[in-house]
Amino acid sequence: MKQKRKFFASVALLTMVGAVVAGCSGGKNEAQPKTTSGTTEIAAGGSVYPLKTDKKLTYWGELNGNASSVKPTYDQVPFFQEWQNRTGVKLQFQQPPANQAKESLNVLLASGELPDMIEYTWGTDFPGGAQKAIDDGYILKLNDAIDKYAPNLKKYLKEHPEVDKQIKTDDGSYYVFPFIRGDEVLKTYQGPIVRKDWLDELGLPVPTTIDEWYTALKGFKEKKGAAAPLTFLGTPTTLFGLDGGAFIGAYGVIKNFYLSNGDVKYGPMEPGYKEFLTTFRKWYEEGLIDKNIATVDTKTMDSNMTSDRSGASVWNSGAGLGKWQPLIKQKDPKSQLVPAPYAVLKKGDKPLFGQKDFSYVAAGSVAISAKSKNVEAAVRMLDYGYSEEGHLFFNFGTEGTSYKLDNGYPKYTDTVMNNSDHLAPAQALALYARGGYNGPFVQDKRYIEQYLTMPEQKDAIQLWSQTDAGKYALPPISPNPKESTELATIMNDVNTLVDEMSLKIILGAAPVDSFDGYVTKMKSLKIDRAIEIKKAALDRYNKR
Repeated sequence: MKQKRKFFASVALLTMVGAVVAGCSGGKNEAQPKTTSGTTEIAAGGSVYPLKTDKKLTYWGELNGNASSVKPTYDQVPFFQEWQNRTGVKLQFQQPPANQAKESLNVLLASGELPDMIEYTWGTDFPGGAQKAIDDGYILKLNDAIDKYAPNLKKYLKEHPEVDKQIKTDDGSYYVFPFIRGDEVLKTYQGPIVRKDWLDELGLPVPTTIDEWYTALKGFKEKKGAAAPLTFLGTPTTLFGLDGGAFIGAYGVIKNFYLSNGDVKYGPMEPGYKEFLTTFRKWYEEGLIDKNIATVDTKTMDSNMTSDRSGASVWNSGAGLGKWQPLIKQKDPKSQLVPAPYAVLKKGDKPLFGQKDFSYVAAGSVAISAKSKNVEAAVRMLDYGYSEEGHLFFNFGTEGTSYKLDNGYPKYTDTVMNNSDHLAPAQALALYARGGYNGPFVQDKRYIEQYLTMPEQKDAIQLWSQTDAGKYALPPISPNPKESTELATIMNDVNTLVDEMSLKIILGAAPVDSFDGYVTKMKSLKIDRAIEIKKAALDRYNKR
C-alpha cells in the first residue's frame, strides 16, 4: 500500500498526495473518498459518480490503432463502455477514418455541427493554434468550467505548476483536458536499435560514435549480407525516423527548431546539418542506408528488421524492440537486438539531442465545443480521469479483469499480458485502458514497468534518456493567431524545400556544395521571420 499512497499523493484529490512527475515531490494528506451504493464522491463540492443525468453527449475522435485492430468502433471497445457506466454519461461516438483525423476535422468544423467533445491535437495541429480555435468559436475556453466542475484536474495543476504552464495559451486560457506523462521514465521511448549478435560475430562494440556506426553498418553489409543495413521511417516526411535526433544530433543540430544558449535556431540552415548530409550521402552511396529512404513505412521497417535485410534502426521500445525481438528469435534463438545510445562525434561525449517528450503531450487531449449545451456533464465526465478511481481505470482498466491489486500495486492480468485470443499486450491493453497510448488523464509509470517485459526494453529507456535533450528542446510554445498563420505559410514552403534538399543531397542528385544555395533560398522564404515568431512565443511562454 505504501507505493500506491506515494503515487496518489500527486494525482488524486482525496488521498495522500505525492509525485509522479520528475522529482517525486511530496504533498499533504486528504480525506479518503466516500463510497456508498456504487457511487464514489470524488471531492467536496465535486462530482459523485455515476452522475445522475439523462443527457447523451457526442464525442469525436480517432480510435487508437491497437484497439481498432481488434474492435473497429468505439462502441465495441470495453473501455469506452465502462467509462460511460462509471461516469453515468452516455456517449454517441463520431469516428473519423483511420489516419484522416485532420481532414475529417476540417469538414466537421466547416459544417458548424460540432459534437460536445473533440479529441484532437489542438496544441500543435490546429491552424492558428489553440487560441484561434477559441477565438473562432470552435472550442470553449475552459477556465470557468474547470473552476466549477473539474476539482481533480484543478488540484493536479495547482500542485504541478510546470505542467499547468504547458497546457494553456499565453493569455492563460485552458483549452483541453490534457494527456500528461506522469514521470520522467515515460517521456523517452525511442532511439537507435542494433543487432547485438551481428556485432559480436564481427567483434565490434555497440556503436556510440558516427565512426563506429560506419564500421558496424559496413560490416553488416559486407559480412552479413544486409541489403539495407540501416533502416528508418521515411514517411510522412523525409528523414521522419530521425526527427528525435538520431545521427543528425551528433552534428549539434536537429531537423527542426531548437534552443541554443537561449536563442532559437533552425537546424537545417546550420553548418552541422550540411555535415550530417555529407555523412549520409557517403553512407547511401556505399549501400549502408535503405535505398528506399523516401518511402520506408512501419510495415517496411518491420519486414527489414525481421528478415535480416537490416541490422539497425531507430524506433520505439515497444513497437520496435518489443515487436522485433520475439520474431527474430523464432528464426534463430541466438538473434539479439539491443538499444544503442544516440550517436556522438567524439567518444565519451554526452549526446545533445534525443527523443524526449514534455509532460504535456497534445495527442489524446480533449476540448469541449464552444456550442455545447452540455458543458457541465462533459467537464465532469472528463475530470473523472484525474481522480484516484479514474486514474486507475484509465491506466489499468477494470479491477479483476485487466488488473488486480498486488499489495497495492495494480498488476496487469493475463487478459492483458498473456491473452487467450493471442492478442499482443498493446492490443489487449487498449481494449480495457488507455495507459498504453494517451487520453485525458495522467499516465502512470507502473504501466511501463509492466508493459516493457524484456530487459533490453528496460535498458533502452535508461540508455536513450541519457542525453541533454531537455536543455535544447523548445517547450510547447503558442504563437498567437496572427503569428500562427504567418508561421504556417512560411514553414509550408521551408519544409518542402528542406525535404527536397535533404533527399537530393543524400541521394546524390545534388552536390553537397548546393547546401549554401538552399540556405539562401530558405532566407528568401523568410525563415528568419519564422525564427523571430518562435522566439517571441518563447518569451511569452517564459512569462506565463
